[in-house]
Amino acid sequence: MTSTSNRYGAFEQVVQCSLLAFCLLPCASSLAAQNLVPNPGFEESDTCSTMGFGVQGPLDWHSANGTPDHLQSCLPYGNPFGLPLDFFTFQEPYEGSSCAGMFTFHQNGPYEYREWIMAPLLEPLVVGQTYYCSFRANAAFGGNAEYPQIWLANDKVGMLFTMQDRPWYEMDPYPEPPNHAHIVYPQILADTVGWTLVSGSFVADSAYTYVIIGQFFSNSLTDTLHFADPSSVFPWAPRGYTLVDAVCVSASPAGCDLGQGVGEEQPVGYSLFPNPAQDQLVVGQRAGAEAQVRDAVGRLMWQGKVTSDHWVLDVGSWARGAYVLRMVRFGRVETRKFVLTE
Repeated sequence: MTSTSNRYGAFEQVVQCSLLAFCLLPCASSLAAQNLVPNPGFEESDTCSTMGFGVQGPLDWHSANGTPDHLQSCLPYGNPFGLPLDFFTFQEPYEGSSCAGMFTFHQNGPYEYREWIMAPLLEPLVVGQTYYCSFRANAAFGGNAEYPQIWLANDKVGMLFTMQDRPWYEMDPYPEPPNHAHIVYPQILADTVGWTLVSGSFVADSAYTYVIIGQFFSNSLTDTLHFADPSSVFPWAPRGYTLVDAVCVSASPAGCDLGQGVGEEQPVGYSLFPNPAQDQLVVGQRAGAEAQVRDAVGRLMWQGKVTSDHWVLDVGSWARGAYVLRMVRFGRVETRKFVLTE
């Protein structure tokens, strides 16, 4: 006969095993959804400094090409590397108080230049496993540089995974673009107001241990968009500068923001399209707003009242370049940048 204590002991063992199995399910799910990128928002650093991705930059990250910038809200307003106003742009970070900034296009005669940032993954990728990746990107424009309208927008910003560390130090030669990336945003990234989601997935063909963010294609394979007419400014320097925040790599589709999750919060407010535009700009859902448009140097181009929820502004005769739409509705001020192209 089995004793009472033995029966209770067996029952307790079954309960413990059941609880363990129940606990392991969410734990395993949590591990699968883990972000493998350390310091994904560039928030952690030894100090508040203008050292970029050097010795005192964001923890775990460093330069893999050139001199990318660590932009931080802790720096004084208007500091060349501060937020929201700096040398390159006027922009709040996507999240937290920091983000990265880098040249993603540069042409000077035959000379091409890029800036890349990289970090070690928290664990190597598993060969044959699908990985889901994302980050937020913003096209820089409107900073406090002497000629803020020199910037371009460009396409093919993305992620590249490697087996080896590729640190870049001052005076090192610039690496040749590989003309390849595992995750690529194929369109010209021209939104200077919102943060564009760059996302995708791939099957790991190697046990990659590092991730690099940047633009990895030669100028001949890169499409660009002018924010201003080159003949309207001096000097004209064809450069594209992109902000990056919220980097994510996960073995689970639920681990990173892929832009199509169930219940994803949709943007609210008015619509402005197409952007970039050529002949007409359509403003949606803002009937009754008092509005004005100014160009990149602050000159008033148009002002009046938005008369419908599908209001059209004719811009075909305006100079190609960047503009700011400002609207006042119900006492609330809203601004949005847009670009006119050929």
